[in-house]
Amino acid sequence: MGELKNCPSCGNLYVEHLRPVCDTCFKEEEQMFEKVFQYMRKRENRQATLFDVHQHTGVDEEKITKFIRQGRIRVVGFPNFYYPCETCEGPTQEGRLCSSCKKKIMGDLKTDEFEAKKKLVDLGRSYYTD
Repeated sequence: MGELKNCPSCGNLYVEHLRPVCDTCFKEEEQMFEKVFQYMRKRENRQATLFDVHQHTGVDEEKITKFIRQGRIRVVGFPNFYYPCETCEGPTQEGRLCSSCKKKIMGDLKTDEFEAKKKLVDLGRSYYTD
């Protein structure tokens, strides 16, 4: 059985079971998704930007970005469609991070991996020299 909570969108009480929002807000969000989806699937809208989609559908840019991050809308094939990186707010066309943030994280991971290996080697040396 679900937990009784306040809907984060509207504040109404609901039983959280399958969704993080109440049924009313879920239905409204599905209607917004359908507007965005129908607009973006038309060939003549392939050059649209995030702002264009927002203006023509009336759906907030944050909500459109949420649909993309959920994997419900794909922007492959939309050369002008960029949405904000979760880290730096810079433009990206895929995933949650822009290419520069991905590179930084990968560099940090490699540095951390190198440091961890170095510590293991140092531990091994001290084990054998003691």
